[in-house]
Amino acid sequence: MTLRYIAPLVVGLVVLTCKTWAAVDVSMEDRVEVYLKNQAEIPCIYTLQEPALMVVWFTKLPGKDQSRMRIYYYDNLTEIIEEGSEYTGRITVSHSYDPKDVRGTAILTIDKVELSDQREFICMVHNVLKESGEGHTRLQVFKSPSMPVIDGTYTGISVNEEGPSKVANCKVDDGYPRPNITWYKNSFPLQSSDGEIKILESVTNKPNGLLALESQLFITVKREDEDAVFYCEVQYFVPGASKMVESKLINITVHYPTTKLTLSINSPERLIKEGDTVEIHCEGNGKPQPIFTFIHKGEYLSAENEILTLQNVNRLNSGTYECQSLDSISYTEAEGSINITVHYLDDIVVTPEETVLDQGKDLTLTCNALSSSPTNTTWYKDNVTLVEGHVLELHNASYNTSGMYRCEVMVRYLTELRKQKFVQINVQGKPEITKGIEVGLMNKADRSVMLTCSAQGYPLPNISWSLFDQRTSIPVPVAKVENQNTDTGVVSIISVKATSELKANCRAYNEFGEVDASHIIKAFARVTTTTQATSTQGGSGVAIAVIIICLLLIAILGSVLYFLYKKGKLPCGRSGKQDFTKEKASKDDIVMEMKSGKSEEAVLLQGVNGDKKSPTE
Repeated sequence: MTLRYIAPLVVGLVVLTCKTWAAVDVSMEDRVEVYLKNQAEIPCIYTLQEPALMVVWFTKLPGKDQSRMRIYYYDNLTEIIEEGSEYTGRITVSHSYDPKDVRGTAILTIDKVELSDQREFICMVHNVLKESGEGHTRLQVFKSPSMPVIDGTYTGISVNEEGPSKVANCKVDDGYPRPNITWYKNSFPLQSSDGEIKILESVTNKPNGLLALESQLFITVKREDEDAVFYCEVQYFVPGASKMVESKLINITVHYPTTKLTLSINSPERLIKEGDTVEIHCEGNGKPQPIFTFIHKGEYLSAENEILTLQNVNRLNSGTYECQSLDSISYTEAEGSINITVHYLDDIVVTPEETVLDQGKDLTLTCNALSSSPTNTTWYKDNVTLVEGHVLELHNASYNTSGMYRCEVMVRYLTELRKQKFVQINVQGKPEITKGIEVGLMNKADRSVMLTCSAQGYPLPNISWSLFDQRTSIPVPVAKVENQNTDTGVVSIISVKATSELKANCRAYNEFGEVDASHIIKAFARVTTTTQATSTQGGSGVAIAVIIICLLLIAILGSVLYFLYKKGKLPCGRSGKQDFTKEKASKDDIVMEMKSGKSEEAVLLQGVNGDKKSPTE
């Protein structure tokens, strides 16, 4: 080959090699995801031997033609953000280049991303040979929806309705992109099926571009659905993932006809007795409850819907009570019944009711009461149990047999139902003095003593008293007699003065005879004398004490007079009276008085010391 042909070939190979080496390789992500109102970053990575000569960012306009709109331009001398576009003031681009890796980066940053930013962005890079390369990235915007709101059909759904009925409605708002709604019944997902389940959905585009999704659930309701739990699940997308949220749980009201009635007694909880208030409750197995009618012995009774109240019941209220209903939806009839027994206890009959019994005789008492149930009978006297049973036998009657007897009858299984009756038994005969004559304590003030005589018998005996002086046998009048009747007899009380030894006689008598008792009352003279002597001795002691006190007072008075005399306070002398009316005295008179006083003092001292005295003195 000649040199003329080789030279052009070499030049061509060199040019081809340079073009290959100088080609621009641009790499971008297919999709960038971002939350609404957040900041989005779209990287553009290119491989080039030297920094790019020019970088241009475009976005595709919505529409079928998919035309491009430049939003950013950059070269070594100029950086331009297109004015008047929707990205003015919201975008920035940062540039970097690494000569070692021969790689450059241009990152487009968009602030406050809007739904309208969901589109395709194009990055175009030019080299020095004016060759270019470009990449494409789609920006996806997300907005989490609101919490789902579920509303059930609470008015009630009848099982008799043909076809699916609306059960609930689920709605979510302000989401993007479109979320999905799934219905659940008792944790099992529901899907549309012919004749059983139907789900209707509707999407609303709001003016701000967000979406509102509403889903309605229709099912053919069955009776067991009244206990079912329904809810909706919303699944929505977020950058890099998907999330799920559930609504609250709801129940629905299912209406179904009543086919069976159940009757029960609400009160009382024990057996029913006469006088109680009884409530009979009628309940159907349908929903809602139908209108009830109560019947007893063919008579329609007034009731407050499902409750029949019987007040102050008696034995005539016993029997079978029927409850009838008519369903307002299906017009089906149902009935039920209950039997109640009102327990009763009639008044007690005691035979004989009141008896007078001779002493030594026997008596049989019977106590009976008509009752609806078995009874227990008990006899009492003075609250002491005598016998268990309706028959009481009394043998060899005495006055201790007399008294008030009580018979009590109680229904065995209903202790609240009990009655009692009293019967008086009297034993007649000659009176008896139970304790003789009892002597009480003496009253020292009037020297009287109380005497008591107690007698029993029927008819009640009369008591009389008589008193006699033991020394003279003369009757002593009885001042006052106090008689008190008891359950079995009479108690008589008198008061006597024991000034001498007395004999007291108590006599009790009735139509069957009489009986008496006597008692000797000793006189209380010795006790009285001792008291007088003691009083006399006490009076003598007082007199002696008074005399001693008087003597002491006289001695003290004499000592005072002597002291005054010694001090010259007493104007005593043989000259007799002195004149104290003079205001001044002569010295001679004073001297004489002093001498006279001295002689009198000597005389007094001599008398006191026991010196002998002249006859004149």
